[in-house]
Formats: sequence, structure tokens, C-alpha cells
Amino acid sequence: MEEQKRQKRIRAEVKIPLVLIHTPFGLKFFDKVAKTRAAKVYADFNTYLMPFITALAVFLIIGSLMVLFANSAAREGVRGVGPQANLLIPGLNPYLPITYGWLGLIITIIIHEAGHGIVARVYNIRVDSTGIVLLGIIPIGAFVNIERDELNKASLKKKSAVLTAGPLNNMILAGASLIALYFLVSTLTPLPTVDTNAPQFGVMVTSVNSGSLAQSIGMHPQSVIQYVNGHQIKSNDELGGALRSSLGKTVDITWKDESGKTITRQATLPPSVEPGKGILGVGVMVLSSDPHAVLERYKGAFGQNPLALLLPPTMQQGAVPYSDLMAPKYTSSIFGSAFAPIANFLFWLWFINFNVGIFNALPIGPLDGGQLYAGLIENRAKSPTLARNANTLLTLAMAAIVIVSLVLPYVIL
Repeated sequence: MEEQKRQKRIRAEVKIPLVLIHTPFGLKFFDKVAKTRAAKVYADFNTYLMPFITALAVFLIIGSLMVLFANSAAREGVRGVGPQANLLIPGLNPYLPITYGWLGLIITIIIHEAGHGIVARVYNIRVDSTGIVLLGIIPIGAFVNIERDELNKASLKKKSAVLTAGPLNNMILAGASLIALYFLVSTLTPLPTVDTNAPQFGVMVTSVNSGSLAQSIGMHPQSVIQYVNGHQIKSNDELGGALRSSLGKTVDITWKDESGKTITRQATLPPSVEPGKGILGVGVMVLSSDPHAVLERYKGAFGQNPLALLLPPTMQQGAVPYSDLMAPKYTSSIFGSAFAPIANFLFWLWFINFNVGIFNALPIGPLDGGQLYAGLIENRAKSPTLARNANTLLTLAMAAIVIVSLVLPYVIL
């Protein structure tokens, strides 16, 4: 009786530096949905899907490691955006917009935790509370407090279904958002007029490395480099060639800043540079002046390589039709000129859900994947000690791979 009263009231739990606010909100909803036929089918369907999400996560991490090992430009680009770009925290991540970021993150976490709660109730595993996680007064997450003893005593099949439901919900919402984004982009038509204030040629700066030559002359992300010593720049190769031909000399570099103002500064280039290494210390991309080409290229990526669409529009302004730079050049047959906020919202739903889904599927300690694989190892191992050692080894190995992928650009210059 006392336990039931406790569950019906809001209470705070302090786990420095976090504060967990437990509430009864959503518990009746979980029970109601769990009784439906669809919930039972979903619980059975998702039981064996965690390994597929884990395999995708590992594939992407290993793939990024291979690129970073082999490509110095990629390492320089990662250094330019900074380590905070790895955090899904709007306001700290410079490329994650605060409005879209927080809204997308809140929806992502609710969908994730609701999956756990509903499937737990399908199997009559008690859910004690729902709630939000605060860092100080800032909400950074949500949770569903499932009764751990009951979850641990459940069969491996039921435990797998409960733990898989969160990441799988995220992957389903990510896929739905991506499909919706494709249909929205398909409604776009380039406008016949061209913004005369926008740069019509050049290469856009996507990132500026700390302590770089570009930073020293006042260049910022979203600047468009147009001339080096009077030579017009239309591609990345032309920029690299113009700079390499002037090593050891002082050159005039002209660019347009984010407001469209033309700036010319002198820069003294180093006498030499290692092969494949940048000179200015910037990440750049071609600025396309053809809205038709940008739109067709972007639509083509949906069918050819959807994972390429994980690169945020804030990092590739000239290549995304709904970015701040390109959106004024299009109209939508459905949404008119108001399409950009909807497209950006769908993109960040896709981006955040995909990343949260694959990250939680990793076989690391307290993550959903880590808990599932620990249960699988315990079920197969001959002794509890062997199970603990094997699970610890798996967690450490996977954590080491993730850490290496994060620090590699700063270790190998």
C-alpha cells in the first residue's frame, strides 16, 4: 500500500550532479497500450533485432576509424569542428540548433523510453515511475524506471524485447522522418530569380581550426572564399592549388562573410606543408550557384547513400536545399516558402534518433545493448565469474574503440 502511494506522487532523487524527477505520468498509458494486439506483436517482432542495430553501429564506427586513419583532411576537419561536436547537447554542439535540437532530443528520449515501458508492461514487468533527468535545472533526458529485479528474472527473450524496444523505436522514427524529408524535398522547385546578394562562386568554409592561419586573419565558418591574389576560386582544388603555388609568400585572400560583406586580408603562408595537409586550417566545400544541381544531388543521395544525409545542413550550407543559405532559392508546392523549418525539424528528428538508437545498441555497460549482451553472456557462460569477466572485456573493448575514434584526430596530426 505504501509502495503504491509512493508511486502516485512526484519525488526527486539526487545523484550528483544529476537530479531525477520521478512522476506517475504515463504509467496508465503504458498499461493501456500494452493490452493491445499491436503492442504484443511489436514485442514479439523486436526480440531478435538488437544485434542488427549493434552491427550497424559498429560498422559505422569502424568505417569512421578507417577514414580518419587514411585521410589527413578528414582528421583536420574533425579537429576544426572540435570535440563538442560529438555531443548531442544543443548549445554545446555548435552545429546542433538549440530550437530544433531540444525539440528533437525531447521527442527522441520520450519515444525511446516509452518503448521500454510499453514492452515491459506487455510482459507484466512492473514500471515504477517515469521522469526527467536534470543537470542542475537543465533537462537533459528522461527515463522509465522499470523494476530491475523483475526485469532480471524475466526470460532472455522477454528481456531482449524490453531492452530492444528503445533503440528500435528510435530507428523507426529516424526512418519515418527521413522518408517524410524525402517527400518534402521532392515538392521543392527552384525559384527563377537569384538572390544578388548571395555569393555566386567560391568555396564555403565549414569549419575553422583553433590556432589556424584562417582564424588569425578573422575568417569564420560560412565565409565564402572567392579570390587568392586576385585569382577567382571556384573549387576546392583551385583553392589548394592557389595556396600551394604561393607557399612562403604573403597573399591577399578575399571572402564574403555570413552577412555578405566582402573582406580582404593578407596572410603569410608557411614555406612548406605536408602532403594532404591543409594550409589555411579550414574545412571547405564547393558553393554551388545552381539550385537545380543542389536539389537533384540531394534527392539522389536518398537512394544512393542515405547515411551521407547524416551530415548536418549547418555544416554543408551550400549542398542542402533547406539550409539557411539555400532555402530562399526554392519554393514548395505544398508549403510554399515555409518549407524550411519543417524540413529542418524532420532532418534533426532523423539525425538525433538515428544516433541515439545506434549508440544505445552498443555492447557497453549500462546501455541497452550492454545490458542485453550481459544477459546473453550470463545465460551461456558456465559460471557467474566467467560471465562477469567476459562482459567486462566486451564493454572495455567496445568503449576503447569508441574512445579511439574520438581522440584519433587529435593524436595523429
